[in-house]
Amino acid sequence: MAKTTDKAALNEWYAIETAAELTAKPVRSRLLGQDIELFRREDGQPVVREMEAGWPTGPALPVREKYGCIWTTLGHPNKEIFEISEADETDRRFVPCGWVKMRASGLRVVENFLDMAHFPFVHTDILGSEPHTEVPGYLSEIRRDIDEVWATNCTFFQPRIAATESEGAFVQLAYRVPTPFVVMLYRVCPTAPERLDAIALFIHPIEEDLCRAQPVMYLVDSSSTHTALLNFEQVIFMQDRIIVENQRPVLLPLEARQEIPTRADSSSVAYRRWLKEKGIRFGTTMGAG
Repeated sequence: MAKTTDKAALNEWYAIETAAELTAKPVRSRLLGQDIELFRREDGQPVVREMEAGWPTGPALPVREKYGCIWTTLGHPNKEIFEISEADETDRRFVPCGWVKMRASGLRVVENFLDMAHFPFVHTDILGSEPHTEVPGYLSEIRRDIDEVWATNCTFFQPRIAATESEGAFVQLAYRVPTPFVVMLYRVCPTAPERLDAIALFIHPIEEDLCRAQPVMYLVDSSSTHTALLNFEQVIFMQDRIIVENQRPVLLPLEARQEIPTRADSSSVAYRRWLKEKGIRFGTTMGAG
């Protein structure tokens, strides 16, 4: 596949590597169908370049180092990388969970993250369990002032609401989609009920049907071991991987009535509407070219 012509996709920022793992040794990768190379200069600054037949094809791409990742763009974003206010709170645990490659559209991965209805069946006895299978009504909206999709007033019964907990409870959740290939979850922190844990999923779209994704967590948790936190999140994510890779079609449908939504899918409906308004075609059945 060649570099996409989808300007809406090109003009976004993407997390493409864990910052701590980038060294002076060049690393080859792909983004939106384009070969890229990244490395650190002697002064520590990250560099990302488009490559063709093993050679750079132009000047270095814009690059940012944020949220523990290296970010770049193949286009011209009209704004900087979105803010995660919890990242600035010094008492939080920052837990990057590692990259997982998936044979799926990155947009399918976002939509799966938004879906509460699969909790009892895919994440049994962790994020959901029978007979608590109904998704109570919640609010989904496109927030025009900040150009993001939000789902709020979400509630769901979870047998284990966090790595620190062993008993179940109905939890309050909120979802945020700040860019087409990033999705976030906010949940009440069990050890500090007046605060919210923040979990972000950064997606690196390699091809239309191939991506990498990394969950990063900003937690109010001083008791769990790093290993326990990683294991909790990685078990969930690997369960999701099986589901996402088996969805058909592989690419996300945006045409009306191609997949019939239910009431529980209102966040997905808002997300797809937002993608269509933006003109995103990469990773969708509309075709990116």
